[in-house]
Amino acid sequence: MPPIVAIVGRPNVGKSTLFNRLIGQRRAIVEDFPGVTRDRHYAEVTRFDKPFTLIDTGGFEPVSEDRLLIQMREQSQLAIEEADIILFVMDGREGATASDHEVATMLRRVKKPVFYVVNKIDGDRQEEIIPEFYEMGIDNPLTVSAEHGRGIGELVDAILDLLPESPPVTDAEAETRIAIIGRPNVGKSSLVNRLLGRERMVANPLAGTTRDSVDTPFVYNRHRYVLIDTAGIRRKGKVSQKLEKFSVVQALKAMDRAHVVLALVDASEGVTDQDLTVAGYAYEKGRAVVLIVNKWDLVEKDNATMADYLRDLRSRFKFLGDVPILFVSALTGQRASKIMAEVEKVAEQFNQKISTANLNKVLVDAVEAHPPAIFQGMRMKFFYITQTAVRPPTFIIFVNKAEGVHFSYQRYLNNKIREAFGFAGVPFRVEYRDRERRG
Repeated sequence: MPPIVAIVGRPNVGKSTLFNRLIGQRRAIVEDFPGVTRDRHYAEVTRFDKPFTLIDTGGFEPVSEDRLLIQMREQSQLAIEEADIILFVMDGREGATASDHEVATMLRRVKKPVFYVVNKIDGDRQEEIIPEFYEMGIDNPLTVSAEHGRGIGELVDAILDLLPESPPVTDAEAETRIAIIGRPNVGKSSLVNRLLGRERMVANPLAGTTRDSVDTPFVYNRHRYVLIDTAGIRRKGKVSQKLEKFSVVQALKAMDRAHVVLALVDASEGVTDQDLTVAGYAYEKGRAVVLIVNKWDLVEKDNATMADYLRDLRSRFKFLGDVPILFVSALTGQRASKIMAEVEKVAEQFNQKISTANLNKVLVDAVEAHPPAIFQGMRMKFFYITQTAVRPPTFIIFVNKAEGVHFSYQRYLNNKIREAFGFAGVPFRVEYRDRERRG
């Protein structure tokens, strides 16, 4: 998985501007489904020679003015615990504040690379304030203007110099990796124990490649699986009473290596924004998802309880489509035996390879039943479709003008593909390309 670079600093020092500058675009998710539209606070940066995951730690907890220093300390501690490289951003117009001094003192004790970035230095005149930052004990502050791009190239070069070379991508086709994600205390540990206790042909646990994770190989129905246990999200000293931000970072790490994600919801507490956020990341990363409603034994029920709960889940998690939903109790074992059967189904669809002939029959029938709209006076022509990848299934449709395929028509074709081939709980991707003219 790519290394993590975390941005920390006070509010309004330009963290988000630097975030957008490094990823190369103004980033916010635009989806017409409730629960997905939100500010983005992480991004996979792949436009440089070495990939990395960039995280704006300020996005994981609302800023409260009366707890500013405490929250700065918490966010910096998050970077210390979870990141491989830390960017500590300060405001070159305001100068070094008492809060900056305290966090800098803490970061100097960290055995990880820390870049002290003085932002809002738009020209040589602003450089005059830099000696003030040297008084903090900083050897070599980097001056940038995230808004105008000044000094960003030097910062990127410094980051890339410390990143490892990307290892070759390997993907054992014979095994399926499962990540269990969810908020703290949602029952991840109990579910891990339940799964491994029931379907036991378990090798010794192997240390995972991510901190605080353990990979456990096991066999179910003569198929090999690896359980990526993110249940070890522990209280990090006295950092915070709320651990949601840690669960987000851990979930991102786990999902980088997983094929199937078990997204847990606490039935006794209901769906929270954090549940939607973490599930949204699984959706964006193109992972197969099974939604697990845990602690169902704690809910007072009548004949309509499950149906009402299911209706609400489908509405809140609409962006996940028709994913399998199971109501279980990891503690008592209620319905837990059904989980691996659902994992097996979605994993099979995640690896599904469809013949070009079958795909093109569906495409032709769909276009004939509902022809696309005219684009700039041009009749849209769909030549053929082919599958190029699995995990997730990926398709390319060749047309005469790719930009002329309206998003509503793309959704129509996606629905036709799903109707024909399933993909319940499994995302797939469709790319449109212009067919090259011959001669």
